Amino acid sequence: MISVVLSFRNEAENIATLIARLDAALTRVADAYELVFVNDASTDASLAILLEERERNPRVKILNMSRRFGVSECVLAGLASAAGETVVYMDADLQDPPEVIPELIARWRAGADVVHTVRTKRRGEAALKMWATRAAYRLIQHGSSIELTVDAGDFKLLSRKAVDHLLTVRESDPYLRGLVVWLGFNQAFVPYVRDARHAGTTHFPFFSRNPWKTFTIGLTSFSFMPVYLCVALAAIGLLSSFLLIAAWAILFAQQSSGAARVGLFGVLTFFWASTIAALAVVGIYVVRIYKDVRRRPAYIVQDAIGIEKAEPGGAHARLGAER
Repeated sequence: MISVVLSFRNEAENIATLIARLDAALTRVADAYELVFVNDASTDASLAILLEERERNPRVKILNMSRRFGVSECVLAGLASAAGETVVYMDADLQDPPEVIPELIARWRAGADVVHTVRTKRRGEAALKMWATRAAYRLIQHGSSIELTVDAGDFKLLSRKAVDHLLTVRESDPYLRGLVVWLGFNQAFVPYVRDARHAGTTHFPFFSRNPWKTFTIGLTSFSFMPVYLCVALAAIGLLSSFLLIAAWAILFAQQSSGAARVGLFGVLTFFWASTIAALAVVGIYVVRIYKDVRRRPAYIVQDAIGIEKAEPGGAHARLGAER
């Protein structure tokens, strides 16, 4: 059984074509499949169209959310409901071509637990948005504590083992693009060309809340770079203030007219750097608290040989959950 999870909101113009293309792609490689559509409180005719499609194809399944929760939350709801040995999750706007799914399944059958798709080209995107998106991905990658792949979006395949472990992670505002990398296991990559939206308008325009929220979540989920930048800035500021105060002492001894100005700059720089240092110290403690309260398991065991039963997240995970 292959499961495909599709988180969507207001995609009435795309659903029928999407299901037809998914059916054509999946029947080539699977004896059984299911399409789990997670409806994020759509206000158009999406639900009615899905119900019609389900009458023709009972493999279409629907989860209706009680209110609008967001893409990642809906994907997690779909993963929790999916019955397949492996699960593909993707958007419903047909920018991610269903015809790539057979290659993802082939990589899974070859031993991969996580298969990422990597966009080599993005059709139908404005130049400014493409540049900003790539820059954001690279900034997140540079500051991350794990190896995040640039241009790998929300079109992925997960084995049942990877799905089960992912569902143990209890975080608000989850950054799935990072979490599936953080899981580890055997990971593979499939390049593809991302198409333009099949119909309708994007739900993530550049000057809207969603892209900026995703960037902030991505940067803070796997990177504490802003806190450590404050530490570095404080150190540079304190060093500069000491140099300015030393320069003031020399100028004062020489009775230079510029001594007072240099001394003032030195004092102001010292107090500014001290404030930044205090914020950095508080930030470091907040980082440690954040690492504990997000309750990710301390480690994940891929498999066990000669051991009857191993806890997926280990004893540390249980202790973290009980604290």
